[in-house]
Amino acid sequence: MPKEVFGRDYRFLERTQLLTFEEIERVARAFVRLGVRKIRITGGEPLLRRDLERLIELLAGIDDLDLTLTTNGVLLAQKARSLRDAGLTRVTVSLDSLDDATFRAMNDADVSVERVLEGIDAAHAAGLSPVKVNVVVKRGVNDDGIVDLARHFRGTGTILRFIEYMDVGHTNGWRLDDVVPAAEIVAGIDAELPLEPLEASYRGEVATRYRYRDGTGEIGVIASVSQPFCGDCTRARLSAEGKLYTCLFAVRGHDLRALLRDGASDADLDAALARIWGGRTDRYSEIRSEETAGLSKIEMSYIGG
Repeated sequence: MPKEVFGRDYRFLERTQLLTFEEIERVARAFVRLGVRKIRITGGEPLLRRDLERLIELLAGIDDLDLTLTTNGVLLAQKARSLRDAGLTRVTVSLDSLDDATFRAMNDADVSVERVLEGIDAAHAAGLSPVKVNVVVKRGVNDDGIVDLARHFRGTGTILRFIEYMDVGHTNGWRLDDVVPAAEIVAGIDAELPLEPLEASYRGEVATRYRYRDGTGEIGVIASVSQPFCGDCTRARLSAEGKLYTCLFAVRGHDLRALLRDGASDADLDAALARIWGGRTDRYSEIRSEETAGLSKIEMSYIGG
């Protein structure tokens, strides 16, 4: 969330416009009735949400659900234990570099790498495992630190996920030349730390997985630019104020808040979700170009990854 956009004078949504935790739980239960088995809490930064543990408790009460959370890790050291106690299953931490200057430049935040690493250690200690670390790779910025990251986390139980730099929203100034293809990332690591491919864990898994040949762990690459996976996508996204998006690169969402607050029954909610999902035609990553990058799209900070 760039400071020049989301500065001191930026007007955020009123709390009454946000879904209550109970409304989020109700939507989650509807999704589970329709077959969803994994829910990820994202942001913005979810650990800034007041009483987040209460939401986790509500969602953890839904049967047969894998409940995870993605965070920048800044507050994770102090919250890891309470998150686990509330019922969180796993956690993913965003960390684009081990170098403080590079990390700060990419995230526009005055936070040290050490603070994030402390959060990762706290997550392991709390049992939020396996801990995953997401690394967005941008050519000429942090691509020289890919192998260093692999070496640092190999053998620790932390799973790295390298993500091709994507044109989400407009604030990141995306250019195709900035993208380091997943194949190049894998080749660079394999040359230093030999890898072999792994089978996907489930249909629709966005990461292509590899393990170190010496058995010291695994990595993954998410190649939505060079190897689009629109045809097998199984992800929907719910914004904080109740809009449902069927694509990370969507232009507009579907208003579930109005449905919830206008007295819709569970059957009405289920039918609406089934209709929205069944009618989706999203294939942005398959048609991506320098031209489509300029389309009006929502920001990553609005609906998470």
